[in-house]
Amino acid sequence: MINGTVVDLSRVQFAATALYHFLFVPLTLGLSFLLAAIETVYVTTGKPIYKRMAMFWSRLFMINFALGVATGLTMEFQFGTNWSFYSSFVGDIFGAPLAIEGLMAFFMESTFVGLMVFGWDRLRKGQHLAVTWLVALGSNLSALWILVANGFMQDPRGAKFDPVTMRMHLTSFQQLIFSPDAQSKFVHTSIAGYVTGAMFVAGISAFYMLRNRHMDIAKRSFRIAVLFGVLATVGVVTLGDALGFVDAKAQPTKLAAMEGLWNSRPAPMAFNLIAFPEQAEQKDVGAVRVPMVLSLLVTHSLSGTVPGIDTLEQQAVQKIQNGIPAVEALKVLAHDPQDAAALAQFNAHRADLGYGFLVQRYAPHLSEVTPAQIERAAKDTIPPVAAVFWSFRFMVGLGLLMMAFFVLATLYSLRNRIQKKRWFLKVAVWMIPVPFLANEAGWLVAELGRQPWTVYGVLPTWMSASTHSVGYMVFSLIGFVTLYSIFIAIEMYLMIRAIRLGPSEPGGDGAAGTWPPPTLAPRPVPAVPYGGNVEG
Repeated sequence: MINGTVVDLSRVQFAATALYHFLFVPLTLGLSFLLAAIETVYVTTGKPIYKRMAMFWSRLFMINFALGVATGLTMEFQFGTNWSFYSSFVGDIFGAPLAIEGLMAFFMESTFVGLMVFGWDRLRKGQHLAVTWLVALGSNLSALWILVANGFMQDPRGAKFDPVTMRMHLTSFQQLIFSPDAQSKFVHTSIAGYVTGAMFVAGISAFYMLRNRHMDIAKRSFRIAVLFGVLATVGVVTLGDALGFVDAKAQPTKLAAMEGLWNSRPAPMAFNLIAFPEQAEQKDVGAVRVPMVLSLLVTHSLSGTVPGIDTLEQQAVQKIQNGIPAVEALKVLAHDPQDAAALAQFNAHRADLGYGFLVQRYAPHLSEVTPAQIERAAKDTIPPVAAVFWSFRFMVGLGLLMMAFFVLATLYSLRNRIQKKRWFLKVAVWMIPVPFLANEAGWLVAELGRQPWTVYGVLPTWMSASTHSVGYMVFSLIGFVTLYSIFIAIEMYLMIRAIRLGPSEPGGDGAAGTWPPPTLAPRPVPAVPYGGNVEG
């Protein structure tokens, strides 16, 4: 059996690297489409100022993109190093979307990024615009395929466990791609990226306006960003509601944790606005409830109900009891795949195989399992309620704050009053970190809420890790955290330096703010007559 400390350290390491990486991803998604929108305005109007805008923001995009690639590649290696059993168990399904992401989306994105940054004087306007749109499309296709893979972990569809090979096998690529969780999460995550990009551009533009620098670019960038942002925040809230509706069916334990719903209640159900969940005693302290709102949010009706944690634990007990014969039959089939009785027993109980795996953590010999061990495993099916509960409210609260900001910013900008609202410009600068914090909170809700499963209802987390030593895990965790902290420091340094330099001025001679910088620009080659000689 895998050491529990190794499993916990593997989880902490993956969480740390994923949270670091997810700082870069949303900004890449948002900036890519903002760049495409700005350049479209340039090609349509022919005004050079929009070209300067696009060149400046593409410079910041490139810094973020490079660091995002570096953190993303090392993160994916962990599936093979720290989660080898998981990789073997679901590799046939999980590997397909990741391979497509690498071969199609990331390849397209990376190829055209170079043309976008260095092709301004080498491509015609229409060609360069097409390249920029392809970068934006590639970024979002990368997100699509990664979230298809993650969607399988959240709501496994299109696959079936084979008792002969002891692996999950893909049965329907269409079901895998069009999983409701994957599709709703892709749109929700992408639009959250648009909000991040919009806030980033608006905040930096406000910084310039506060210092009365680059006013022509700052005011235009601010207006485009806040118009983009107000639409994106509406989309995030709408798609977040849809994702909650999907989770209510696919992951009822996650929804119960998000709402701090310890006990099933009759309709219409009240919403816990504020509460302090205590998991050991399974109760809320200091709960402030809003009548009827939970039924409306989750079921879109006043008569709808959702099961509480007490009901879900009772259901888990039944699933564990049903899954135990499946695991016992699987042990027989591992030695004799042709055993008809074992195969019949497995097929009769295969739907709850994962719950049988879950109780093995406490009862390696399932023939000797006790009711207390089954009850303990049933309690494990509930994720850490307090962490999920408050992460969800933190995310929603920041989302509503950003919506209010973008509405006010749009009004001020359209009325040409934004440069006079210095207090609001200061607020805009301080708002830059807000979407990043909201994105991280959303990731915590999604991933902590799936626990104790790596693949929900199929493969427990405790079984998924590699059999490393504790010392190795401590060493690699320190190494990854140190490396990623250096990446963050590099990102901050390069971003702040580029922002201080600012955009190029019209008619500039390669001074601050030009892109590519003079050191990267190709040097002119002196003309040499045919057959001539160059010395020196």
